[in-house]
Amino acid sequence: MTHTDVAAPGALDGLRVLELGTLIAGPFAGRLLADMGADVVKIEPPGSPDPIRTWGQAEEDGERVYWTVHARNKKAITLDLRSPAGRDIFLRLVDHADIVVENFRPGTLERWDLGYDVLADRNPGIILVRVSGYGQTGPASARAGYASVAEAESGLRYLNGYPGEAPPRLALSLGDTLAGMFAAQGALAAVYRRTVTGRGQVVDTALTEACLAVQESTIADYDLAGVVRGPSGTRLDGIAPSNLYLAADGLRVVIAANQDTVFRRLCSAMECPELADDPRFVDHRARGDHQDELDGIIAEWAIGHTSDELIEILGAAGVVVGPVNTVAEVVADPQMQARDMLIPHHDERIGRDILGPGIVPKLSESPGSVRSAGPPRPGTHNDEIYRDLLGLDDEAITALRGEGVI
Repeated sequence: MTHTDVAAPGALDGLRVLELGTLIAGPFAGRLLADMGADVVKIEPPGSPDPIRTWGQAEEDGERVYWTVHARNKKAITLDLRSPAGRDIFLRLVDHADIVVENFRPGTLERWDLGYDVLADRNPGIILVRVSGYGQTGPASARAGYASVAEAESGLRYLNGYPGEAPPRLALSLGDTLAGMFAAQGALAAVYRRTVTGRGQVVDTALTEACLAVQESTIADYDLAGVVRGPSGTRLDGIAPSNLYLAADGLRVVIAANQDTVFRRLCSAMECPELADDPRFVDHRARGDHQDELDGIIAEWAIGHTSDELIEILGAAGVVVGPVNTVAEVVADPQMQARDMLIPHHDERIGRDILGPGIVPKLSESPGSVRSAGPPRPGTHNDEIYRDLLGLDDEAITALRGEGVI
C-alpha cells in the first residue's frame, strides 16, 4: 500500500530532516527519507528556487514535472542562510531537527558559520549529511562536481558502451542518484548509532566514491592481475550466455543463462540438450572462454522466433528472459502495476495527477507512501514552519519577509 490516501505512519515517521542544496543528489536523498515517512523540510533561498523546478522534458502551461517526483512528500520554506537573521532562524530549526542534508561545495556551510561544529553545539544529536563531488577532504575536495564528471573520473563511464568507441552516458544523472542513495543509507546508519551514543555525526558522501562503490571486482582484478576492464557492449565478457538477441520481429530480448542449471534449461528449451555437456560450454569458465561461439548458436535459434515467443518459451522453461522496454511499455507492465510502482502524484500546479515511480523497498509493517506531490511554490509551508514550529507571530513573519530573509 503506497497510494496517496495511505494514513499509516511510515518507518521514519517522527524524524525531521532539513534539506539544503539544489539539483539532484541532495534532494534525492531527502526524497528517499521522505518516502519512508520522514518530515522533510526543503529550504530554498528567497528568489532562487531549486533549478529542479524547471527540469524535465514534458511540460504543461510552463510547468515541468521533474520537480513533482523529486520534491514529493516534502514541505517547502524559503530562507536566506547568508543573512544573520536567516542563520539564526536556521539554527532554531536545527533545534527541532534530526538530520540536515546539504550538497554544496565543501566549505560553503563553514563560510556561513553553519559548519557541523556549530550545528552540533546547538543540537548534539544532529546528523549532517554532506554530498559533494569529491568528498569533504582530499586534494580534489574543493572542486565543483557533477554526475557526468564523477561517472567519468570514477571509471564507471569507461565501462559503458562498445570497445573502441567513445563511452556513452546513460540518459540519467546516475552519479547523483547513487550518491543520494548512499547518503540516505548513511543517514539511517547514523540515526541508529545515535541511539547508542546519543550523538550525531557527519555523513560524508562523494559522487565519485558512490560511482566507484558499485564497480564490483574491477579494482581487485586490476590489483591482482593488472586487468583493466573495459566496455563489452551488450554483454559482460566472460559471463555467458547473457546478452541481447534479435528476434524475428526485429525486437531484442535479454537471455541470461550463465548458471550451469539455468544453461541446461536453455539448452532443453532450444531442443539442443547436448550443448549442456559440450566441453566448450560445460561450465561457467568454459562458456566464458567460448562466448562468441555460444552467442552465435543462441542468436541463430532466437531469430527464428518472435520476441513474445522467446519470452513465453524460455520463461516456461525457467530461463531468465525479458524484453528491452521503453517507458511506455514499463507504464503498461502488469507487474509494475501490481507492485504499486506507478503511483499518481496530484500536482497542484498542473491541476491533475501525474504518474511517478513507486516506493522502493516495500516494508510489510510500515510501508512508505506518496502523501503529496512537490510543494507548488517556494515557501509553501513558511507559515506552518515559522508559526507552528518556531512560534513566530504574524508581525515577525511579515518583517522577515520584508527584509528578504524568507
